[in-house]
Amino acid sequence: MTNDVRAVTEAEFEDWQRALSTGFLRKPVREPEHLEARRRHVEGRLLGAFDGSRCVATYRSFAQELTAVGGTPVPANAVSNVTVTPTHRRRGLLTRMMDRDLAQAKERGDVVATLIAAEYPIYGRYGFGPATWTTQWTVEVPRAGLDPRWSGPRDGGRIDLVDGEDVRKLGPELHERVRRAQPGAVSRSELWWQLSTGAVRFGPNWTEPFYAVHRSASGEVEGLVAYKADDNWRHKQPHNTADVDWLIAATPAAERALWHYLCSIDWITQVKSGWRGPDDLLPLLLPDPRAARVTDQADWLWVRILDVVRALEARTYATTGSLVLEVVDGAGLAQGRYLLDASPDGASCTVTGRSPDLVLDAAELATLWLGDESASRLAALGRVHQEREGALRTADALLRGSKRPWCPDIF
Repeated sequence: MTNDVRAVTEAEFEDWQRALSTGFLRKPVREPEHLEARRRHVEGRLLGAFDGSRCVATYRSFAQELTAVGGTPVPANAVSNVTVTPTHRRRGLLTRMMDRDLAQAKERGDVVATLIAAEYPIYGRYGFGPATWTTQWTVEVPRAGLDPRWSGPRDGGRIDLVDGEDVRKLGPELHERVRRAQPGAVSRSELWWQLSTGAVRFGPNWTEPFYAVHRSASGEVEGLVAYKADDNWRHKQPHNTADVDWLIAATPAAERALWHYLCSIDWITQVKSGWRGPDDLLPLLLPDPRAARVTDQADWLWVRILDVVRALEARTYATTGSLVLEVVDGAGLAQGRYLLDASPDGASCTVTGRSPDLVLDAAELATLWLGDESASRLAALGRVHQEREGALRTADALLRGSKRPWCPDIF
């Protein structure tokens, strides 16, 4: 049977939501108030595959901005809520939804597409490559070597507890400052802040976090953290854990102060960092960095280049050089041969007929674009092919960034 792939209508939303819950092995959303909240606040473009009148695959995309190396935001097509019902796997439904959405995104003028991959093997065949990684640490507070009598920053700054309403007022401007300095960071909508602070709830299991704000000596907001804590006592001794939902900081001083605050809370003997950048300051902020052990490390943001010229011209370069890149793309969205002329003063990228220096798939270009991967490393894996001697050295000098990219968000 040929399944129909189409945009989801208002009347089909409940069935689309049911298929989404089925695909993610989640409890169905049946409460009218929660279903209506999802209906009103699920942003973006919804696609579904239908077997008769029943939705059997789901897909959503929405507008986003992604920060390139150097701080320029580029328009992105964020992909989320991708599922195929177990009874309808291996029928090409995801391919049809993906092809349709990416073609429309390119036509709209989006430079890249983004997603957080639940499973690693799926998205490379659609031209996505892993472009950022993330790490979680668990800090054993008694071993960290921090002063247990700490009562606040010594530089004139201060930390205050606030509520969700305060976070919705203070957070967006701070996040804009942070994300424009962080390659790989993405924009946050008003809905993100509402969901993060409980102003909008999609289900009954909301737990209010604690929120703390860091202000500099001049009173400027420079950091925010949301965290929860458990209640774990053994033999009349506390063994409680502070679990960080998210932490953003515009300065190293704010970041240091917020981590020190978390490690100084009475009864807290362990702090779980949440998903952080792989080169986060956290371990080295501690007198004993070994007190922070890595508990998880994984690929995070995947990128798909839609417009090679604009993507390569949007980012900055630390040195001067030229490369001819032949990009292989089965979908045709990024296919072509491109001449990149780059320097610290700017870059130009043009379609060219010159012989290629490097040949690579669109997914490998995406992996290299945010600056975290080495072309030489990918060549050793057989995923980038050098056609001119020295081209790999040039590519590494041009494309690798001094600051590792990181995406603080999941979507």
